[in-house]
Amino acid sequence: MYLPRAFAETDLDALDRLAAADSFITLLTVRDGSPELSHLPVLYRRDGERVELIGHWARPNPQAGHEGAALAIFHGPHAYVSPSWYPDKEAAARVPTWNYAVAHLHGTLHAFDDDTALIEVVDGLSRFHEAAVGSDWRFEPERDDHRRQLRGIVGFRFVAERIELKFKLSQNHPMANREAVSAQLQAQSREASKAVAGLMRERMSREPNGD
Repeated sequence: MYLPRAFAETDLDALDRLAAADSFITLLTVRDGSPELSHLPVLYRRDGERVELIGHWARPNPQAGHEGAALAIFHGPHAYVSPSWYPDKEAAARVPTWNYAVAHLHGTLHAFDDDTALIEVVDGLSRFHEAAVGSDWRFEPERDDHRRQLRGIVGFRFVAERIELKFKLSQNHPMANREAVSAQLQAQSREASKAVAGLMRERMSREPNGD
């Protein structure tokens, strides 16, 4: 990933927040020189510096069962930034840009298909997302019709070995520009724009000249 120093984030708490907000990842692997991509919900776990993702593929997915190197991508919020928002737009050559947050996790995939581990994945994912939508469906492994569904999936564990966090939040601009962009994004109707504004405010507050 192209990662200018100004936009590099090193605090893994930022990754925690990205994963908590949206744990639907893009998973990239390479087989016989060709890329394979899947878009998957995962369970995110971090213990200190160790980050692990757990999920499953549909068994017919060509990527299912892949072992070895992989790239997992968490997509954070993103928003267009107009040069007309900058207080110094007349004094400097300003152009449109895009602010966003994204995480690239480089690591190793390990596949599994034993029932005990698959039950843990399906149960964990359903409990988390059912709670998020205010519902209470549960995977019941003692039911034959539920347990038979496990035959159609392959589980995976992904252990991150290198993490790149890019939070492009106008850090290469004067503080006045950043404050103006944050205010404009907060006023937009898109929730993603408001989320980027929140990330900008949080980042500015941690800097020496921040509030």
